[in-house]
Amino acid sequence: MHVTSCLLFSFLILLLLSSIEMKKPGRGRGLKGARHKLTRDRARGTGRHSRSGPSRLVSPACSESTESGDFFVDCQDRHLSSIPSSQTWSKAPKHLLMARNRIKVLRDGALLGYESLTSLDLQQNQISLVEEGAFQGLTRLTTLLLQHNRLGTLSEEALIPMPNLRYLRLYDNPWNCLCPLDSLIRTLQVPSNRNFGNHARCAEPTRLKGMKMKQVDPELLCKESDPTGDPQGDQTNPIEPVEPSPIRSKPDATTSCHTYLFPEIRMDCSKRGLTEVPAGIPDDVVHIDLSYNSIRHLRARDFQGARSLRTLILSNNYMEHIDTASLSGLLHLRELDLSDNSLHFVQYGVLEDLYFLSQLKLAGNPWVCDYSIHYVVYWLRLHPGVRHSGLFCRSPPEHTGESVEAYVHSYNRECPKDRQHSRTDQDETNPELWNTPMEVQGELEEELEPSHLRVPQKYQIIRLS
Repeated sequence: MHVTSCLLFSFLILLLLSSIEMKKPGRGRGLKGARHKLTRDRARGTGRHSRSGPSRLVSPACSESTESGDFFVDCQDRHLSSIPSSQTWSKAPKHLLMARNRIKVLRDGALLGYESLTSLDLQQNQISLVEEGAFQGLTRLTTLLLQHNRLGTLSEEALIPMPNLRYLRLYDNPWNCLCPLDSLIRTLQVPSNRNFGNHARCAEPTRLKGMKMKQVDPELLCKESDPTGDPQGDQTNPIEPVEPSPIRSKPDATTSCHTYLFPEIRMDCSKRGLTEVPAGIPDDVVHIDLSYNSIRHLRARDFQGARSLRTLILSNNYMEHIDTASLSGLLHLRELDLSDNSLHFVQYGVLEDLYFLSQLKLAGNPWVCDYSIHYVVYWLRLHPGVRHSGLFCRSPPEHTGESVEAYVHSYNRECPKDRQHSRTDQDETNPELWNTPMEVQGELEEELEPSHLRVPQKYQIIRLS
């Protein structure tokens, strides 16, 4: 009995010691603790990969697509602070879209593994530094977009690894046009680099502020200057102050809007505070968004030269009037959005060049149902393939909420008093001529043409006493 009690007591002591050991830090969590640590490490190490290959669990939420045989990786608006590893993707991309992220610095070797790239879009980040080896290995790159960042300087050496570069966009950066920028400005001014740095302007020093970098004299960059920007030590030949650029009558589309080249060339001019359509829209742009501005009037030749345009968004402006020739020449336009403006009617002839239009958005306008509204209805009837929406009367009160098409139909069916005559035509009283092709055509023509503009079927002789 005593031996049994000792054995039982010893067994309880062992159990107690085991439970104490399990509660010590770093032990006793078992698989649960290991899984928690692994999950935490994965969350911290997003974008890192082992040598054995990429891990799909940690790849950023970017999309992959193929357009015209080219492989695209779209990482726009992903809040990324660095460029993901090239091993992240299913195959080597040809176009990498990294716009609208939070990248601040491009370090040496940031794009190693992306040797197949032909275009790199880094616009609208927060990039303030590009190290000389950042683009190492990009021997096939032809297009580099760095506009809308925070770059004050950039060395020519950073461009040397890209011998096939043809398009370099640098505008809307606070360029400090002093000695460290000498090599870049000289590169931009080489005649063969005609697509390098167009529209890029100096922000500092004061004497060069606003001047295009392609027009700056490189000899001025390395001259000693005081904090106010006035040169010292050369009193015999003082530098003449640069006259400010003349005020432009219209904003420039290239600098006012964000331009995206892939997969199609499009311009985002929305929410830019524009009061008119900007000038200089490139002729190869296929999509332009001018919504949420303060444009009140579309004028003739506003889109002159934009011959490739297929989508035009003008919604949520204050548009009251559209000139007849404002959309002339847009032969390839497929979609036109005029919704949420202040239009009362569409002037005669505005839509005549839109042969291939397939969608017309008109909602949210205070359409006035009088004779001026007839044109858009007639045009839509002659183009039955155009999908349209939002065409409802806002005024006068007796037609509020009525479909504009229904209003025009009822307008044409009412016989105006000046056409009421007691005479009868043989054609109208002969049943053999009813419902013939000629009769149907006549009814259609009556609907498509206002009553007071119809050509009378017979001449009338009016005697003037």
